[in-house]
Amino acid sequence: MPNPDRPLRNLGFLTIGLFDPADPAAGHQSTLDIIELGEQLGFDSAWLRHRHLQFGISSPVAVMAAASQRTSRIELGTAVTPLGWENPLRLAEDLATVDILAGGRINPGLSVGEPMNYDTVKHELYPDSADVEDFSYARVERLARLIAGEKVREFSGKQGVVEEFSNRVEPHSPGLRDRLWYGAASLKSALWAGENGFNLLSSSVVFPSPDEEPNFARVQQNQIRAYREAAAAQGRKPARVSQGLVVIPTDSASAAQREKYQRYVDERTPRTSAPQGPKGMLFAKDLIGTSEQIAEQLYAHAGFQEVDEVAFALPFSFAHEDYVQILTDIAGTLGPALGWRPGS
Repeated sequence: MPNPDRPLRNLGFLTIGLFDPADPAAGHQSTLDIIELGEQLGFDSAWLRHRHLQFGISSPVAVMAAASQRTSRIELGTAVTPLGWENPLRLAEDLATVDILAGGRINPGLSVGEPMNYDTVKHELYPDSADVEDFSYARVERLARLIAGEKVREFSGKQGVVEEFSNRVEPHSPGLRDRLWYGAASLKSALWAGENGFNLLSSSVVFPSPDEEPNFARVQQNQIRAYREAAAAQGRKPARVSQGLVVIPTDSASAAQREKYQRYVDERTPRTSAPQGPKGMLFAKDLIGTSEQIAEQLYAHAGFQEVDEVAFALPFSFAHEDYVQILTDIAGTLGPALGWRPGS
């Protein structure tokens, strides 16, 4: 079944890092165990969602730092970090520090825009500047410049007997700028990412253009193609693109697991039947079944046909043992069915 023209080259997974608020340590430990398992299974990358004031990972940079010391090969990324919550200079320092600790394995995924439910939190997040904060692309451009090592100020050198200062963000991690990704769901954002030197994260949500048919796979395909054209026009070849859909292989699942998984999919499927909200948001269908069945659906998916990297999203609310089963089936059966070979 693998497509000889485009076998899957990079297989990753994405987790929200769900935890019980009464025992958050257990959930974070589970996430680290899952990342460690991912490396043992040969996955190329593990990605963390970023959640604020929810019961999912609020500090993926800290979790990546911990994971970097328990792994040696697997790439670690965020999908995505919403920059409306971040100070770009401080985030640049944190990302570079973790990249140094990880030996150059960090792939920060980013997005811009006003923080979710901003009116409920702006008095704490930006008490003195809430109404003048810039949540545009300029915020991520600033982060990229700082990570690239551009000057922060003119002042540098020694001050006094001991103190020595730099005029750029330290530590500087060479190569990190080339591993910045942008999470784009619209044609505008995909074009911007291509024009400005970011890799592209395309997930299970897209916003069609006004003249497009509301077909998720075709909209995603159009955005990826437009991104690649924009990147090529800037002399960036090859531009990296990763697709992230929810896949739930059931090859080794128990009867109880299969029943639970199907209930999860059934609850989420109605939202995929029509555009949602004023912007016509389109959700991808969750793919459930045997690895052979899922591979067949992926090869027929116009968006998947454009990529050779994926970060399959793990369902939000499953138990640790469910994630172990799903990851084991993805690495052992689904990945090979897509032409992928495990890393070593």
